[in-house]
Amino acid sequence: MPRALITGITGQDGLYLSELLIEKGYEVFGLIRGQNNPKLDLVKAVVPDVKLLTGDLSDVAGLTRVLSASQPDEIYNLGAISYVAYSWENASLTSDVTGKGVLNMLEATRQYEGDSTEKVKFYQASSSEMFGKVQEVPQSESTLLWPRSPYGVAKVFGHYMTINYRESYGMHASSGILFNHESPRRGPEFVTRKVTQAVARIKLGLQQELVLGNLDAKRDWGFAGDYVDAMWRMLQQPVADDYVIATGETHSIRDLLDAAFAAVGIEDWTPFVRQDPRFMRPAEVDLLIGDPSKAKAVLGWKPQVNFEELVQMMIENDLREQTALGR
Repeated sequence: MPRALITGITGQDGLYLSELLIEKGYEVFGLIRGQNNPKLDLVKAVVPDVKLLTGDLSDVAGLTRVLSASQPDEIYNLGAISYVAYSWENASLTSDVTGKGVLNMLEATRQYEGDSTEKVKFYQASSSEMFGKVQEVPQSESTLLWPRSPYGVAKVFGHYMTINYRESYGMHASSGILFNHESPRRGPEFVTRKVTQAVARIKLGLQQELVLGNLDAKRDWGFAGDYVDAMWRMLQQPVADDYVIATGETHSIRDLLDAAFAAVGIEDWTPFVRQDPRFMRPAEVDLLIGDPSKAKAVLGWKPQVNFEELVQMMIENDLREQTALGR
């Protein structure tokens, strides 16, 4: 039975990946920060077969102990402070966790490998936010990185550190440059879930308006359940490498609003949406669209859920949840 360790297991990717690996016959361990983590019960409810270990990405010695306890064949480093807007409020903490946390995990893995006869396969969750002020359209593995947020800068650090450990120490370390991927499990602070949750509440008469920032920003949105499959496929390759994971299509926030309101039978959303400068980014990323041709050719991966199906899935989930809450 193969063994896998997932950091960031409380997020949408961690939950979907856990389900995928358990289905494939893995013994799965999840790193969770703090015994009183507010998402602990969620993980236990969704993936009760996962064995949870306490640890912190800032503590190399602690991470080494976690590796010794889990003895993984594969490590999926998904842990990060992943809310981009927050990174401007606390750039230092974001850098420590999202950036230096990758270095700590790589170093703990290298030290653990020194005591093991088998190589551990390492996955790093890189991000399309690294492209920031995009230098070419679409963005591929060779596109120049120009991050526009402290989060993006921290992800660039972790990305290049992963490459460096691969080249310096011969580690089987791959990075997935994942473009925006969403699901009903997405946190409500992210714009897609903020929209679908609000639209459901507006439809049910529980909310009057939706307040957003830039409506013209364009993103390449896919389904998180599809993207974790790409992560697993990367670690099955004989040689580690970096891959863009994306749909190859881009949609604006306005397109998102069109799809979400249409899903509840509202054609004109303008009476319900208000823009507020408070929700504008200090340095906006205007357009992200990925070129997944390498992942398709090498990994045999392609997305299964399209944009409209993704929005419909999220709307249906939020209608159920908000109906149950009734407030």
